[in-house]
Amino acid sequence: MRVVFAGTPEFAATALQAVLAAGHDVPLVLTQPDRPAGRGMAMQASAVKQLALKQGLPLHQPSSLKSGESRQPILDARADVMVVAAYGLILPQAALDIPRLGCVNIHASLLPRWRGAAPIQRAILAGDSETGVTIMRMEAGLDTGPMLLRESLAIAEGDTAATLHDKLAELGARLIVEALPRLERGELAGEIQPSDGVSYAPKLEKAEAALDWRRPAVELDRAVRAFNPFPGAFGQIDGQVIKVWRAERVSGQGVPGIVLAAGTDGIVVACGEGALCLTELQKSGGKRLAAADFLHGFPLKPGQRLAVPAD
Repeated sequence: MRVVFAGTPEFAATALQAVLAAGHDVPLVLTQPDRPAGRGMAMQASAVKQLALKQGLPLHQPSSLKSGESRQPILDARADVMVVAAYGLILPQAALDIPRLGCVNIHASLLPRWRGAAPIQRAILAGDSETGVTIMRMEAGLDTGPMLLRESLAIAEGDTAATLHDKLAELGARLIVEALPRLERGELAGEIQPSDGVSYAPKLEKAEAALDWRRPAVELDRAVRAFNPFPGAFGQIDGQVIKVWRAERVSGQGVPGIVLAAGTDGIVVACGEGALCLTELQKSGGKRLAAADFLHGFPLKPGQRLAVPAD
């Protein structure tokens, strides 16, 4: 099949690699414009762009697809279908109507749960026991189109957004390769999404990653995992920001934010219910370190208190 591919981050690059490996012709790749990134804020190409350049694929990086001029390369590609994965731009109806078989999306949730931008992180934050991937036919609404394929995946107790992302990326790549020939044969009519169970996964805000020690330890554990690797859960002590990359729930009680113990096994902090043992941390301008190494340069003692947002 002739497949126009639209995507931006690593999740999408995994799918593009699978589409190419399956032997499909990709006459055009759409990805977002280069963005400044890193401490030096140098312009950086997306993961999809890097793969497309490596494979010698034609690229198009519009900031919008609203104009006829911006959509012309899609028309010129004469594609059978467009595959979209974490593209980050809204596709107007005029773009959705171009490919012969329409546009299909690889979405990292079990729709209709977690429509929107951050389904992986929201599933972890909510304490969901499972998530998955839905291949859906795209329409103008936000992740509202008919479902073509859907497969679930258990969320492991220790999964972070990073580890769950990688599992879902591989699942999405496998499902889109399965879906394309079946779509061409007319075998995937699509199932209308139910009206029950709809939820939304808004884009992450850095302020959400502030750890409020008055919350139960089970919720803070989810927050640490959901915000790893971005934007990184954090707390404050004596005005200094400390990022928390790994933690585990332990028994303990005390005033929320109080350090109950600090040693080679971690830093135990009292929560609204239970306690959290911080095992990997990072101070501003420093490296991510195991708790024992972190304490060498940033000593914490029982009785000290990490701030809660109201402080």
